[in-house]
Amino acid sequence: MTLKEGRNKGSYEVMDIRVEHDLERRLEALGLTAGTTVTVLNNDKKGAMTVKFRGTRFAMGRHIADNVIVKEAYV
Repeated sequence: MTLKEGRNKGSYEVMDIRVEHDLERRLEALGLTAGTTVTVLNNDKKGAMTVKFRGTRFAMGRHIADNVIVKEAYV
């Protein structure tokens, strides 16, 4: 599934990131890499979604979230 499909307050483990190289490097610099646990804080299906990973909140555009492949994390 993609991160864009995640539900509010759900936790997901990043499996793969399928974006252009420069954007992938930027996400890696922020700490979003394979194996990272991401919690969806707000996914109201309009505009950017809010996620939390590595202790920091981020607003993430739907184009990016649609290209982050995740699986449900059991915490």
